[in-house]
Amino acid sequence: MQPAIDSIGNYPPRSQGWWAVSIFALAAVLSYTDRQILALLVDPIRGDLHISDTQLSILQGAAFAVLYSFIGLPLGRIADLVPRRALLVFAVVAWSFGTILCGLSHSFAQLFAARLLVGVGEAALAPAAMSLIADYFPPAVRALPTGVFLTGMVVGGGAAIAIGGFLLSAAQHSMFASLPLITGLAPWREVLAVLGVFGLILAPLFLTLREPGTRKFSPREIGTRLLSLTHVFRAFRGQYGMLLPLYGAMAIGSIVDYAILSWTPALLARRFALSPGEIGAALGGIAIAAGLTGTPLGGALADWVAKRFGPLSRIRLCGMIIVVGFLAAPIGLLASPSFTLASVFVWIFVSAISGTIGIATTLDLLPHESRGLGTATIAFCNTIVGLGLGPTLVALATDHLYGTASSVGLALSTVVAPAIAICCLLFYVAARAVRRNQIAMA
Repeated sequence: MQPAIDSIGNYPPRSQGWWAVSIFALAAVLSYTDRQILALLVDPIRGDLHISDTQLSILQGAAFAVLYSFIGLPLGRIADLVPRRALLVFAVVAWSFGTILCGLSHSFAQLFAARLLVGVGEAALAPAAMSLIADYFPPAVRALPTGVFLTGMVVGGGAAIAIGGFLLSAAQHSMFASLPLITGLAPWREVLAVLGVFGLILAPLFLTLREPGTRKFSPREIGTRLLSLTHVFRAFRGQYGMLLPLYGAMAIGSIVDYAILSWTPALLARRFALSPGEIGAALGGIAIAAGLTGTPLGGALADWVAKRFGPLSRIRLCGMIIVVGFLAAPIGLLASPSFTLASVFVWIFVSAISGTIGIATTLDLLPHESRGLGTATIAFCNTIVGLGLGPTLVALATDHLYGTASSVGLALSTVVAPAIAICCLLFYVAARAVRRNQIAMA
C-alpha cells in the first residue's frame, strides 16, 4: 500500500501555512506555560489552600496527564472530522478558562476540576494543529514547520518559570491591582488569571486561518462518523508494519526523556551537592537550548532527506540519529556535573531531532482524515509509556536494585542505556518495513 503522502493535492500558499504555524507555536508556548506554571506557585498555593505536597503533585501530574492522555484520543478523532480552526478556538478558550478557574479556586477539589479543564483544552491543540500543518505543506517540506510548532512546546516548558517568575513579581508589586476582577486577589491567583486572559486574547487569531479542503460541520454526520472507525483502522492496518515500530520507538524514547528530566536534578544534588538554584539555571537553560536547536534542525534535516531520497527515508535518518544518543547512556556514571549536563544536552538534542522527524513521518503515512487521531495516539503512547515508566523505573532501580539513594545515577544509566538500545532496534524494524514496502511498490 502506498503511503498517503498526497491526500490534499492542492496546498494553500506557503505564506498562509507559515502564518498558521506561527500562531500554533505561540499557542504551544502559552499552553505549556499554563501546564507547568503550578511548579512555580507550589508554596503560595499550599499555604493559601492548606493542601499537602502529595495533593500538589496530583494537581501537577495525574490531574492533568491522565485526562490529557485519554481525552486526546477522541479529540484527535474529532480533529479529523470537524473544521479544525473551530476546534482550536475551543481548545484555547477551554484551557484559558480552566487556568482562570485555577486562580479562583478555594479548595483542592476546585483546583483539581479546573486542572482537568486545562487538560481537556490542551489535549486538542496538537492533533488539530498537526492535522492542519499536514494540509498546509506538502510532504517534502512538512517537517520544518512541524519542528517549529514543536519548538513552541519546548520553549513553553522552560518559559513557564521565566514568564511565571516575571508575572509573580509583577503581582507582588501590585502591577495588576487596577485590572478589572483581579483587585484583591492573592499574587499567585493574579498570575493564573492574567495567563488565562492572554489565552482568551489569542483565541480569535485562529479565526484568521483558512481551512484547507471542504469540511463542513454537521452534528448528525459527526456523531455517526465519530464512532465509525472502520476506515481509520483500515488506514492504520495498511501501514502497521511501519507505524507500530515507529510509535513504539517514540514511546520508548520518551522513557529516556522523562527519566532524565525527572532524576537528573536529584543526581546533581546527591552526587555533586549542587543547590536547587544552580540545578534549575543549568538544567533549564540546557533543556531550552537543546530543544530550540534540535526541533528546527530535525525538521530541516528531514525535509532535505525527503527531497533527496523520498519522505519515508526519514525513518532511517531517525535510527542513525538515535545511535548518537548512546553518548547519554553513562549519564549517571560521569565524574563531573559538567559532563553530566553535557549528556543531558546530547539526549535532549537527539530526542528533539528524532521526535520531530518521527511525527512528520507519521503524517506522511496516514491519510488526512486520520492524522488528528494519529497525532493524539503519539501523545497518548508517549505520556502513558514515558511518564508512566520513565521516572518509576529509575526509582525502583534505586530503591530495590541498588538499595541506596546515592545510587540514583547508576539507576538512571541502568534504565537509559537499554531504553536507547530498544529505541534504535524499533527504528531499525520500521526502516526494514519501509524497505519492504518500497520493494513491493517497485
